[in-house]
Amino acid sequence: MTSGIQAPRLAILQFPASNCDQDCVHAVRSMGARARMVWHKETSLGDVDAVIVPGGFSYGDALRCGAIARFSPVMQAVSRFAESGGLVLGICNGFQILCEAGLLPGALIRNRDLRFHCEQVFLKTANFDTPFTSGIARDGAPLRIPIAHGEGCYFADAPTLGRLEAGRQILWQYCDAGGALTEAANPNGSVHHIAGIANERFNVAGLMPHPDRAVEGLLGSEDGRAILSGMIASLESRREAAA
Repeated sequence: MTSGIQAPRLAILQFPASNCDQDCVHAVRSMGARARMVWHKETSLGDVDAVIVPGGFSYGDALRCGAIARFSPVMQAVSRFAESGGLVLGICNGFQILCEAGLLPGALIRNRDLRFHCEQVFLKTANFDTPFTSGIARDGAPLRIPIAHGEGCYFADAPTLGRLEAGRQILWQYCDAGGALTEAANPNGSVHHIAGIANERFNVAGLMPHPDRAVEGLLGSEDGRAILSGMIASLESRREAAA
């Protein structure tokens, strides 16, 4: 980072029954960023450079995952932030919330086998030219990152899928260790093996796997650092350009 430029500031949202907010704070702070948690009743994000909507079971997943969280005061602030071009990343339940809030297209529904999956999966990066993927090595090696969800099956209608493909908005897909998109490697039945997407402007993204749980070797993988560090590096570049 250029001398005199302060580290990026990230807001980590916190809803009743969030369970990965502290994980996200720890992960981004370990990469040199500043982080603070923002409670769901807040109407302002404060002075921040990016937002992470973490995993968990916001509002107990009542009605359906993310359905109540989308109406929380803080999500109105997130929508305004995204509209102004701010970076927003939703992880697991955060991805579900962003879809419910209309910040990302499509929906997350029950896993194909109707079972909760908590396991390591492999991800193929489909677009390296975004703030969320620019830190991932382009050598073709898939990322190894854990999932923990019962409603992680991404679904969208044919026109929406067509737009996602045409706009290169599909960022990550479930694959095997060799990078092949196989049915056996798709843990939840997502269409087109989709694990994560972005909006048309590439400033909002969501994924079901947990990069925040893959930042230390002790946890079995450090591949999640590539996603989060790339996001932080893009924020640093914005700050340097502004300075």
